[in-house]
Amino acid sequence: MGMDRRSFGGFLLGVSSSYLTLLEPSLAAAYPEKPITFICPWPAGGTADQTMRALCSAAAKDLGQSIVVENKVGAAGMIGLKAMASAKPDGYTIGQIPISVTRFSQLGSVAIDPLKDLTYIARTSGQTFGIAVLTNNRWKTLADLVAEARSNPGKLTYAHSGVGGATHVGMEEFAMAAGVKFNHIPFKGGADAIQAVMGGHVDLLADSSSWAPQVDAGKMRLLATWGEQRTKRYKDAPTLKDAGFNVVVDAPNGIGAPKGLDPSIAMRLRQAFRAAVASDEFKQSCEKIDAPVLYLDGPDYENYVAQVYKKETVLIERLNLKELLKN
Repeated sequence: MGMDRRSFGGFLLGVSSSYLTLLEPSLAAAYPEKPITFICPWPAGGTADQTMRALCSAAAKDLGQSIVVENKVGAAGMIGLKAMASAKPDGYTIGQIPISVTRFSQLGSVAIDPLKDLTYIARTSGQTFGIAVLTNNRWKTLADLVAEARSNPGKLTYAHSGVGGATHVGMEEFAMAAGVKFNHIPFKGGADAIQAVMGGHVDLLADSSSWAPQVDAGKMRLLATWGEQRTKRYKDAPTLKDAGFNVVVDAPNGIGAPKGLDPSIAMRLRQAFRAAVASDEFKQSCEKIDAPVLYLDGPDYENYVAQVYKKETVLIERLNLKELLKN
């Protein structure tokens, strides 16, 4: 008995589906077949940009394809993150995830839900934040700065890398703990912020290691770092905790992709960036700016982000950040 047209059509559909199912693994195995775009949400030349470029260079060797870094800056890293999250989830657009998305998403500053809208590849490294001033400045210690700030509330200015970002919120958290008030001046990244301080336009710099070359050259003085422990390179600089203020900020960097990424491609990227984090090229880049390597694989990184999200909910309320962002 012959097969009718409808049955034959169903037969062809079944064959096609089976064929595609068999074909999918080979397509994933061929990834990547062309260069990958990596979106860095910070300016070229900054500390985050330097480490991300070293990381991408190492990952490209493992993947066998080049990774082209594009800098899309602004809104404390959220413009670049939004561009990455909005890209096609084919593995050819990835980027850095600023941990501050856990804060901005709850403040309504960016239309990204970090618990749903991203694919997590790897947490890579932390940052060494600090407060630095020009060497010829009158403040020799953090205590000197706090004393003057208490006497002149709102008068002293500090440069940071974007409203609501880690340098801004970390400095405000310190100010609250110290019982002082500063006047914050936002910039698109650390490179611009440090130029403002070097030019004498702003009193202080609150940033992640962009101050290091200037401190090494004797042009800036590091008053304090924000980590849990003193850095190996700047042992004479106290942490905020050493100075009596219970504030710790490290804001780890991580790598991600848009949601909906094929699991097999995500796995390939996880393998590549695991190898990249372990590379001498990346480790040396981190050492130059005292950035601790804080590797987590994709699933563990995703769990870490969920934990930070909960902590940010508390911080937003305690620092009254919604009002702070209006100023």
